[in-house]
Amino acid sequence: MKQQAALFLCMIVGTAAIYLLVLALNELAFTGSEYTRGINWIYLPAGVRLLCTLLFGGAGALGILIASWLACVYYYFPGDFIRAAAGSAISAGGPYLIYLLARRVFLLQASLSNLTSARLLICAAACATINALLHHLWFLFWGPADNWEQVLVMLAGDLAGILVVLYAMKLAANHLSGRVKSASRNRNGR
Repeated sequence: MKQQAALFLCMIVGTAAIYLLVLALNELAFTGSEYTRGINWIYLPAGVRLLCTLLFGGAGALGILIASWLACVYYYFPGDFIRAAAGSAISAGGPYLIYLLARRVFLLQASLSNLTSARLLICAAACATINALLHHLWFLFWGPADNWEQVLVMLAGDLAGILVVLYAMKLAANHLSGRVKSASRNRNGR
């Protein structure tokens, strides 16, 4: 029981740390791609949101919730706790909803072994869409909903960020797999 709790906590903290690290990286690498505060043409943290939620389920969503709240309160909207709470709930809730739908519709396994490329692309598009729509609905009710162009930019930026992160992870996994196979062949003398 203690090991499960420790693992759950590690997944939350790890997700939050990775999310904040990628957020900082995104700010450094894509400063010029910001459409408006918090809306980028390429938003790598959206990829972390989906990836960590698919990998860790509720623990990933909690890590995203915490990290997103910290980013909102201390960076995007200093002192605006309501906007920070709403933004972080949407940022964590959207990917978690996609995770739950993938479990139901695709019978997603914990190992993600049945998550095909096509299914992953569907999850990516759905995650980007739901995030952009939920954020804009929030803006319509409580804040500056300038226009629907923001929704399209957020959707495009989230989708671009998700695809960059997912393909980077796929390339890394393929590279590691190749190195493991090569090392195995060398040990076996083949």
